[in-house]
Parts: sequence; structure tokens; C-alpha cells
Amino acid sequence: MTKIIDLKDLITKISPHQKIVLATGVFDILHSEHEKFLQAAKKQGDLLLVGLESDDRVKQLKGSYRPLNPIKTRLQNLAALDLADYVFVLPEDFDHLQQHEVLIQQLHPHILAVSSQTPHQSQKQKIMAKYGGQLKVVLPHNPQISTSKLIRVK
Repeated sequence: MTKIIDLKDLITKISPHQKIVLATGVFDILHSEHEKFLQAAKKQGDLLLVGLESDDRVKQLKGSYRPLNPIKTRLQNLAALDLADYVFVLPEDFDHLQQHEVLIQQLHPHILAVSSQTPHQSQKQKIMAKYGGQLKVVLPHNPQISTSKLIRVK
């Protein structure tokens, strides 16, 4: 059963005896590429943790009209897919690589699952290596399918 959890509580729930996979994103309107990405990430380990960008961060990343679904809905939608073991909201200041490092230090994932279009991959790989993990591209980017394309008015 997928669990929606606060990051502070999540830190106490994970076991170092499990191979932990971390994935992060917006997941505003779930589509087939999101599902493929999460399925590929899940195959990388025992426990899949999925961090979602807060509503304020999504506005910064995608524009003032986003997210279409508020954080509570996005968490529930991800939980309903039953692919992630835990879903949680990322820190508000997650736009800084230092916050990525803090999260990696707290959760100690073995794998940071990303798509081929994830920004700052080399810096994130260095952070993962520092804590004994690795960044792994689990799905190539499909430019034909994205939330932005789905909502674009023609």
C-alpha cells in the first residue's frame, strides 16, 4: 500500500537494509510517461520514494497557471497508482543543489532515478556518489508526451 507521508516521518520509516530508489518531479497530470518512469524506477530497488514539488515550486518551474492539480491531489493520484512505497512533498527550497544534497543525506537512496531530460545530472551524480549512491537514467525522454503538451491550447 502506498503511503503519503511527511518527509520528517519518512526519514524514520526507511530501513538501511532495503535498496532505496528516489524519484522526484511535478506529476501534475499523470500520463503514460509518468507511469513508465515510475515502473522503471521501481524495478531499480526494494523501496521507491517519490518526492513531489510543492505548488509554489511548480509555479516557479512551470508558470503561474500551474499546477493544475494542487499538491494534495497530486499526492493522492500518485498513491493511487500503487507504484511508490512512499510519496512526500519536497522542501520549498528544493531549487538549490544544496537542498538536493540535504535530501540525499537524509534518505540515503542507493539510486536516484531520473529521465534523460533531468537537469543538472552531473552535479546530482556527484552528490549521489558522495553518499554511496548513483544517479540512473531509467527512461529516455519522450518529447511527444508531457503535461505541458497535454494542456496546450491549440
